[in-house]
Amino acid sequence: MKIALLTRNPKLYSHQRLIETAARRGHEMVPIDYLKCYMNITSKNPELRYLGETLEGFDAVIPRIGASHTFYGMAVLRQFEMMGVYPVNESVAIGRSRDKLRSLQLLARDGVGLPVTAFAHDSKRTDDLLAIVGGAPVVIKLLEGTQGIGVVLSETHKSAKSVIEAFHGADIAILVQEFIKEAEGRDIRAFVVGRTLVATMERKGSKGDFRSNLHRGGSASMIELTPLEKATALKAARSMGLNVAGVDMLRSDHGPVVMEVNSSPGLEGIEKATGVDVAEAIIRFIERHARPGRTRTKGKG
Repeated sequence: MKIALLTRNPKLYSHQRLIETAARRGHEMVPIDYLKCYMNITSKNPELRYLGETLEGFDAVIPRIGASHTFYGMAVLRQFEMMGVYPVNESVAIGRSRDKLRSLQLLARDGVGLPVTAFAHDSKRTDDLLAIVGGAPVVIKLLEGTQGIGVVLSETHKSAKSVIEAFHGADIAILVQEFIKEAEGRDIRAFVVGRTLVATMERKGSKGDFRSNLHRGGSASMIELTPLEKATALKAARSMGLNVAGVDMLRSDHGPVVMEVNSSPGLEGIEKATGVDVAEAIIRFIERHARPGRTRTKGKG
């Protein structure tokens, strides 16, 4: 097969692993900088061009779109979909997962365990917001933040109120969530491919940091999930309509709670922590499912 890899940096570990694995299994993978693509949006004959050449003959596309370029990256991916190229993750599903508020609403609708979350535009409702999530300490998140950036732990009512009102004053959208103290700075990353949980790891934040992101200096190790945690991870990916997803969960006193469903999860941390060949699982999934015209969204909403 001929597979397009939408990425701005093909030298990253995750992308090198996908390219090498595809080649080993007899496929041609072509890295494409989606910001250098341009498209001819015409009736019945959609066309995509890259560096002066028409992109054609592709059987599948793996979108690895950076959060800061979601809008244009999704436009390029939609053009591939219109051309009948099979997307590992569909544009609609990526859009759901990238919108923190919408993703939480969809997960809540489907009964997936979540931390208590509040959202409002009116800064006069700050006290009500804090009461909804059980009071301080609370976690305050920017809707546009990634990799632990834009996440603040406010330990007192006064400090939380100041942070919330400051963000509202700058017209910055935020979520306010209960702080899962019992997680002790640890979270779970469950890597889902299709309907299978292929690898799981526990991440622990660096000393003094409640965030467990590896990009923030955290560490990772292999972990065995409970049946409920496994079911929660699979249900969360299915709610978003994602075929490949990194589901981030915390162990709370009221069961597993999903923090985020990532549509472009990195491979390095989880492959090194678990020894699982996640790249091969993704390529095998493409081999089983890539057929022209299979681009109809699987999710709802």
